[in-house]
Amino acid sequence: MTTTHLLYLHGFRSSPSSAKARQTATHVAAHHPSVTFWCPQLPPSPQAAMALVAQGIADWPRKSMAVIGSSLGGFYASWVAQHAGCPSVMLNPAVDPARDLARYIGEQTTWHDPSERFYFLPEYISELQALDMRGRPPSAPELAIIAQGDEVLDWREMAGRYPQAQQVVLNGGDHALGNYGDYLPLVDQFLRLA
Repeated sequence: MTTTHLLYLHGFRSSPSSAKARQTATHVAAHHPSVTFWCPQLPPSPQAAMALVAQGIADWPRKSMAVIGSSLGGFYASWVAQHAGCPSVMLNPAVDPARDLARYIGEQTTWHDPSERFYFLPEYISELQALDMRGRPPSAPELAIIAQGDEVLDWREMAGRYPQAQQVVLNGGDHALGNYGDYLPLVDQFLRLA
C-alpha cells in the first residue's frame, strides 16, 4: 500500500520550522506532490497535542497514511501509529519523556524563536505517561533512525524500545540528525510515498 497522507510530528521546544520538518516537506512537495503533508505546531500539553492530531487526521484514510516523528514527536508517532494502525518512522525517538522532561517543568523557549515562550506544566508528566505505548506490539511496520552520538537521548534505550522496527543505527551523528537528508530516500522507500 502506498502512502497518500503523511503526518510529521516535531519534538519538544521545536516547530514545523525545524530542519527535518522543512526537509521532509520540501522532499514531499518536490517528489510526491499528490501526497497530503501536514506538520502541525504542537501545543505544550501532550493531551492537547494528540487531540489536535486526532482531529486533524480524522478524515485521513487509515490504510494509506503514515507518520514521522522526531524526538518527542517520535514518542507521539508511536501513539498515532498504534491508534491509526499506520506505518511510522521515528527519528531519535524519546522513549521515556515523562522521566526526561520532568526537569523542564516551568517556562521554556522554543529553539527556532527564543522570544517565543511557553509553560511546561507539572500535569503534562501524567499526560505523557497516559500516552506511553511501550510494551505493546507495533500495529504496523516501524522504521527507527537512531544516532549513537545523540547528546540528548541514549541510543541503546531507543534501539531497545523498538525491537521489531527496521533500525538504522548511525555511528556518531547527533540529536538533530544533521545528515537527515541522506536518509530521506530510505524514509521515502519505507513509506512507499505515492
